[in-house]
Amino acid sequence: MKRIALLVPLVLGFAAGHVAAQDVTYNFDRETDFSKFKSYKWVDIKSVQQVDSLTAREIASVIDAELAKKGLLKTDSDLYIGYQTALSRQTPWMAYHDGWGYGPGWGAGLATLSEASIHAGQLDLDVYAATEKKLVWRGAVSNAVEIKPNLDRSEKKIQKCVEKLLKNYPPKKQ
Repeated sequence: MKRIALLVPLVLGFAAGHVAAQDVTYNFDRETDFSKFKSYKWVDIKSVQQVDSLTAREIASVIDAELAKKGLLKTDSDLYIGYQTALSRQTPWMAYHDGWGYGPGWGAGLATLSEASIHAGQLDLDVYAATEKKLVWRGAVSNAVEIKPNLDRSEKKIQKCVEKLLKNYPPKKQ
């Protein structure tokens, strides 16, 4: 009986840890040569909900640091990078629209519209090739953003989530 009593907290602890874990998904354009990209520029992706400005700066700072580790410079060149988050249960969003007005030529053209959902606490990162004006990489990590931010946990959590998210960027050649 004592063994069972000792195992119950262990099993419950494992189950609770699994629920809080982050799931990472990503997809990319297999025709794109990611080795040619050396720099990026931030763009805003308008979403229904925005995180507070402190969390937004923290997310951007952590992503900047991770991209720097991968050799990308923050300038006005090869890639456009944007992220979006959700603070409620689900938020519908546009996957890609080339008429946002980011730089020369971005104000005209056809839009590729699609809809998906971002679940509460999820962070989605989109990477667009600037010259081709097309989405080349998208990643999502669940449970990345606190709905009710806790400063002590929030920073560490975002760091861990972004590291996991960008682990597979740039994608390996197949």
